[in-house]
Amino acid sequence: MESLISNYWWVLVALLCLVLYKYILRFLFGMVIVPEDRIGLITKKFVLLGSDRELPDGRIIAIKGEAGFQGKTLAPGLYFGMWFWQYSVTMEQFTVIPEGKIGLIMAKDGAEIPTGNILGQKVESDNFQDAVKFLENGGQRGRQTAYITSGSYRINTMLFQVSVTDMVRIQESMVGIVTTLDGLPIEANQIAGKLVEGHNNFQDFDAFVKQGGNRGLQPQVILAGSYNLNPWAIQLEEIPMTEIAIGYVGVVISFIGKEGDDLTGADFKHGNIVAKGSKGVWLEPLGPGKYPINKYIMKVELVPTTNLVLNWASARSEAHNLDKNLSTITVRSRDGFPFNLDVAQIIHVPTTEAPKVIARFGNMVNLVSQVLEPTIGNYFRNSAQGSDVIAFLSTRKERQESAKEHIRKVLDEYNVNAVDTLIGDIVPPESLMKTLTDRKIAEEQKVTYETQKQAQETRQGMEKETAIADMQKDIVKAQQSVEIAERTASATVKKSEGDAAGVKLAVGAEAEATKMRAHAEAEATKARAQADSEAIKLRASAEAEQISLTGSAEAGKILAVGKSTAEAYELAVKALGGENFTRYKITEELSKGNVKLIPDVLIGGNANAGGSAMDGLLGLKLMELMDPEKRKEVVAVAEIVETKTKPKKDNINP
Repeated sequence: MESLISNYWWVLVALLCLVLYKYILRFLFGMVIVPEDRIGLITKKFVLLGSDRELPDGRIIAIKGEAGFQGKTLAPGLYFGMWFWQYSVTMEQFTVIPEGKIGLIMAKDGAEIPTGNILGQKVESDNFQDAVKFLENGGQRGRQTAYITSGSYRINTMLFQVSVTDMVRIQESMVGIVTTLDGLPIEANQIAGKLVEGHNNFQDFDAFVKQGGNRGLQPQVILAGSYNLNPWAIQLEEIPMTEIAIGYVGVVISFIGKEGDDLTGADFKHGNIVAKGSKGVWLEPLGPGKYPINKYIMKVELVPTTNLVLNWASARSEAHNLDKNLSTITVRSRDGFPFNLDVAQIIHVPTTEAPKVIARFGNMVNLVSQVLEPTIGNYFRNSAQGSDVIAFLSTRKERQESAKEHIRKVLDEYNVNAVDTLIGDIVPPESLMKTLTDRKIAEEQKVTYETQKQAQETRQGMEKETAIADMQKDIVKAQQSVEIAERTASATVKKSEGDAAGVKLAVGAEAEATKMRAHAEAEATKARAQADSEAIKLRASAEAEQISLTGSAEAGKILAVGKSTAEAYELAVKALGGENFTRYKITEELSKGNVKLIPDVLIGGNANAGGSAMDGLLGLKLMELMDPEKRKEVVAVAEIVETKTKPKKDNINP
């Protein structure tokens, strides 16, 4: 065993080195390995030499190599010279900001925040990943205006503390009211800060502060969307957008801005109406739609521009509720009877006059309570004082027209159009109504009795006339019978006279028609004969002319052909000579007559020529096979040849 150890001790040493290599390398070379998902936070334990051995007063992070927490961090990698007796390295995970979140930064070291400010201003520090640069560039301790968005960062947690918070989301049809927590104080006589541009909806708060933004309520609002807003610098209130329905306009009353010039002129003395953007009532109202209005710096008063009905009736109120405090008008007549009166008033506020109405009254409710209610109530009370109840009831139409004209003139002074005034239900006192009812019933009964009396008298007269009418029926019937008989006889006479006249007219018409037909036929026959004779005459003349022209043409043709033929023969004789021309014409005529001068087959019997009669017969047979139609002609020629070539025999006497 001892020999085994003595021979292989180096293997044991190698194994120990492999297991404890980090500690060995750290001890011998000061080596530190930082993993890929970590950063190394350095703490320097002591400094023996040099001027920067201790941290300045009030500082906790060393940036010049002093002892203590170091601003510089170790990124993932391999480092040497970090001796364990002088440096302590702590591995820290990356700072991760999830999606939809932001990271708020609290600096533990740095310069003091100036008096009046609550947040440290942004300095260049690579998103707080370079602590040394942050401190060298004057970074301030405390809460920072800057923040980091979603992602992974190498943050020195010895200097920075990171808090994760949600992004701000503004929903649809909502608006964000902004209140800033840092910046310059708001100017005197103002309730909100001045309008500042170039800060990307308050997401770059440092730009807002550098451009002189004020702390407090802001005139600018934020519309629907997602925003990276630092809650240490900005407070946000989400409210619905201002909606102006169809049939309304919105008169804007602004609480901020410069004092504007009055645009109404000297005639309007009930408030200033200014241009858009100034403080006061704006001249141009807002039309129907949705608007991102900051309710803390502006107020929108809705004014109906359609016809508006107001009811002075206890049991009725319109949807706009402007007449909810109006009730039935109680008046007293000249004869001391109180009675109730329902009235409906229709008004219209023009769009261009809406700002004046709001400038004068503040809102539509004040218009109703301060003008319409006393005007209409007092008019009808005064009108009832000059008449008794019965007269008031009987002159209802006239009083309605008078009220309409009076109220129209009054409302014109308040920039409101009076469309119509309508008197509704009139309720007189019950005791008076009972007396009137009894009187009316008695009058109606009297009329009823008179009517019944007249009805009886009428009935008597009707029965008398009915009896007379019944007797008259027979008389009328007899008279009608006589008249019918007379009319029947007269009709018979008239019919006979008509028949005779009809026969006479028919005979005369038939004779006249026969005469006219005979005359027409004679004229037609005469006309046809004349036409036939003219046609025959014209055809004879045309045929004679045709024969004459045809004969002349044929004679000319024959003469021309003969003349040209003679000239041609004369020229041929001159060219060929008389004898040659004669031979030529004979040959031409023979060819035209199809006369054969040379036989198709010639069979010779001359032995000296190498042929014989047998050869001729064989040739004949061959020709017969080739052309049967010429067989007879060939045979005939052969017989002739054979006869001529056969030697003559002497007559031998027996």
